[in-house]
Amino acid sequence: MAGVVAGRRAKFAMLALWVVVAAVVGPLALKLTEVQQNDNLGALPGGAEASRAAVRAEAAFPEPDALVAVTVYARDAGLTDADRARVAADRAAFARYAVDGVVPPELPSDDGRALLLSFPLAGTDEAQSAAVGEIRDRLADGLPDGLRTALTGSAGAEEDLFDAFGGMDHMLLFATIGAVALLLLVTYRSPVLWLIPLITAGVASQVASAVVYLLAEYAGLTVDFQSQNILTVLVLGVGVDYALLIVARYREELRRHQDRHEAMALALRRSFPAMCASAATVAAGLLCLLAADLPSTRGLGPVGAVGIAATLVAMATLLPAVLVLFGRWVFWPFVPRYTPGLAGHDVAEDHRGWARVARFVDRRHRTTWIGSILALGVLMLGIGNLSIGLPGDEFFTKEVGSVTGQRMVEAHWPAGTLAPAEIVAGAGSADQVVQAARGVDGIAEVGPAERSADGRWVRIPAILADDPGTEAAKESVDRLRTALRAVPGADALVGGETAYQLDTDRVTSRDDRVVMPLILLVVFLVLVVLLRALVAPLLLMASVVLSYLAALGAAGLILDALGHPRLWVALPLQTFLFLVALGVDYTIFLMTRAREEVAVLGHRRGVLHALTVTGGVITSAGVVLATTFAALSVMPLVPSVQTGVIVAVGVLIDTFLVRSLLVPALALSVGPATWWPGRLSRRPAAPPAPGTPAPVGPAPAAVASR
Repeated sequence: MAGVVAGRRAKFAMLALWVVVAAVVGPLALKLTEVQQNDNLGALPGGAEASRAAVRAEAAFPEPDALVAVTVYARDAGLTDADRARVAADRAAFARYAVDGVVPPELPSDDGRALLLSFPLAGTDEAQSAAVGEIRDRLADGLPDGLRTALTGSAGAEEDLFDAFGGMDHMLLFATIGAVALLLLVTYRSPVLWLIPLITAGVASQVASAVVYLLAEYAGLTVDFQSQNILTVLVLGVGVDYALLIVARYREELRRHQDRHEAMALALRRSFPAMCASAATVAAGLLCLLAADLPSTRGLGPVGAVGIAATLVAMATLLPAVLVLFGRWVFWPFVPRYTPGLAGHDVAEDHRGWARVARFVDRRHRTTWIGSILALGVLMLGIGNLSIGLPGDEFFTKEVGSVTGQRMVEAHWPAGTLAPAEIVAGAGSADQVVQAARGVDGIAEVGPAERSADGRWVRIPAILADDPGTEAAKESVDRLRTALRAVPGADALVGGETAYQLDTDRVTSRDDRVVMPLILLVVFLVLVVLLRALVAPLLLMASVVLSYLAALGAAGLILDALGHPRLWVALPLQTFLFLVALGVDYTIFLMTRAREEVAVLGHRRGVLHALTVTGGVITSAGVVLATTFAALSVMPLVPSVQTGVIVAVGVLIDTFLVRSLLVPALALSVGPATWWPGRLSRRPAAPPAPGTPAPVGPAPAAVASR
């Protein structure tokens, strides 16, 4: 394959093929947003009680698919007659937006300082969206001095989400591209070369988006804005990583071969196994998410795996063809010149800094790995700053109208007024259900039972004493469910916002217990096949787990300082996947090169040489990938910021501490047994060719005598 991609004539055919591919996938990639199913982002599996309650309620009490507008009016000193007149005028004005043209009477608070209007919106989605904007404008216009207003409910929340994400997909793309472009420019110090990996990654992103669109449209693949944003970041970050690996190896070979086609063929042949192993590791880890129950987590797996596959194909075919087409001048002003007789392991000139790092690790390998583990342990202490469970009013990175309204309601009405638990039970047991619910600790008020049209079911609101979504409120829902199960023949189900969050916690906890070990097992098996050993994969897996825990600790300090220490419930699993699969990438790059060199130079010299020659490119790749994930911080949602911080910190820890110090120091301490039970652990390596200088450290006696 390497010879075909880099061939004298084949490179033109490869470029022509990619031009056709780009022309075909471009229009399809643009349609990806049309198949997003963002409702799935917060969905639960069908077996969860909150889901079953919602399905039963929808069937028994069919209602228009309408947003609910909740307008709140409050004055700290108590409402005046002018305030009440304004509320009455607004109620009359809002009637034209409401279902059946009716807005129910205002609900006063017991303290006399607030009033609330709540009504479902009529019309199509477009009409409801337009109505929300007009309602919000009226609430802000011509108010009596001192009267505060806000729009909340599902109408206010959806409008805030739409406003927050307006143009954010483009901002994320531009922020990612800008950061990567700057890093490539600094890395290559060439006014031209940095463009080629970036453009190739862009093409890969288009291909991936087109394939995901086709799968979503015709194969039922679930896509939401979260998975689409991660797809963009993942393809650009991993694509540039692969490009750095190929370009670094190509630069080496250009100094040893006069023919650039031959140099590229050799560079691609030697770098492709590491790229392929990397892609297999990340894709296999992503596909492990199919074992998750939470739909948003499960849908992310295939989307990411498609992105990784498209990236591998583009970087292994399009990038080499373009580089060979442009020739050596693309590296200007630091053009790699052909040097006749250059030894295959002469790296002193190109990797002086990393040669010093290798010598340090060689001299103090035991101290190095012990110190590295202690440093990771210290970073883990920051985990204490984190907790699981992000409240709904902290989902945005800034204060929005719906959150302001929610807090106003909570200040003047019982905490669960806007989000009561909803009981759906058999009509014959309505009185017993109400009686049982009233006796549950944490239930402030139980409303009257509403009978369904067919007379089979009743719907009963139960207002919680504690703020919805808090641990105390979840415990109240749990007690309510237990109490209602004891009512004979009630067949009662409890739904609502707090019940949904309780079930989400339980589903996520199950996913963590099942999927995390599965990811570790799959990645371990890939490493065993790649390295043909057992000891080395075990060392690598232990290192990435330590790295993940250290990343959570370091991110805990940062997120606590930013004011976002409470993690979204699905975040630990998703960040675990990225840090295990992507973090092990760098050790794959290191250890595949080490395996190649150990067969020639012996264990110690091979490991040190691999560290020396891969240090610069892997460090650059780690910084690029960390920067691409950090770009998620421009998104206005706290989970995006948390993902960006945790993954970026974890990748940097993997790059600068685990891969550079911990792994090579462990390999030197363990010795050739690192490759057990492979042949490298029991058979001496072939000596280097005559005249080949030692890359790092003194040569063994046998090689020196030769």
